[in-house]
Amino acid sequence: MEVKQKKVRKYNVGKTSSRKMRNANLDTLTGLYERFCKYKQTEGMSERTLRDYMSHFDYLMKFLEDEDISRSEMTRDLFREYISWMLYEQGLSPVTANVRIRTLRAFLRFCCKEGYIQRPIHEDLKILRTPQDLIESFTAEEVRKLLSVIDKESYAGFRNALIIQFLLDTMVRVSELVAIKRENVHLDDGFVKLEAVETKTRRARLVPLSVRTIDILQGYLKETKEFENEYLFLTYEGKPLSADSVRWSLRQIGETANITKKRVSPHTFRHTGALMYIMNGGDPFSLQKILGHSHMNMVRKYIQMTDMDVKAQHDLFSPLNRIF
Repeated sequence: MEVKQKKVRKYNVGKTSSRKMRNANLDTLTGLYERFCKYKQTEGMSERTLRDYMSHFDYLMKFLEDEDISRSEMTRDLFREYISWMLYEQGLSPVTANVRIRTLRAFLRFCCKEGYIQRPIHEDLKILRTPQDLIESFTAEEVRKLLSVIDKESYAGFRNALIIQFLLDTMVRVSELVAIKRENVHLDDGFVKLEAVETKTRRARLVPLSVRTIDILQGYLKETKEFENEYLFLTYEGKPLSADSVRWSLRQIGETANITKKRVSPHTFRHTGALMYIMNGGDPFSLQKILGHSHMNMVRKYIQMTDMDVKAQHDLFSPLNRIF
């Protein structure tokens, strides 16, 4: 179908946007989607995820040329055409399209469960197959190289070196990292508490700290005490550090260290920490708890090994070692 480029409407659910929903009629797609998002709010969904949901809905409205449709027009064939449009007219990758398809499926499942539509359309909209690319992790040598180019005599350098070690040791997400408060750092017990409101799964969890990280944190806490800020990681002006600032700093460190073939990002450190945890003899079940994943299949994505990793593990744990 030929799609005219029009100005796409934006919508508001709760505090996710400054704009308002045009139609709250439950006989329309727009009205049902508003009801769906309000329902998700009652489940405790984060503002960030709700904003993503609204962004995905905007994309669907772009396909519909910004024209609302009735409940009876919400058919399997229409949404299949939407998926085809994303892939072949908009040129989205299957990975990107899947993000929007998952949101669409959740919406249609809600509509069916609540009785707004009779047919379980969501069951006919399948997640697209995507290639299982190997997620690159840093080697120990690369981590040492990254740390070696940091000027640890400056406050920013000292903090950035701590952040790298903290990300590797705790494997927290960058959004969780910048949300940590001083009161949630328990050095005597050796863990950091992540509040439920700041985690992706909306569940609080305790993340262990190694002795080495505890030692560095003690010095950092003393140095930043005079800022009198409740957050742990701060700028040199004593303001809470943002996730974007962390990402930018790590990219700069990566460029200085000439690490160009791999993305120097908080998420890469999370993958690296998970892989090294397993390579050092850690078990996947404790790793699942540290990472904060609900399902083991997500953990498997974090511990993808290269052929050389597998060879090294085989040399250590070959059954023949026990026999001979």
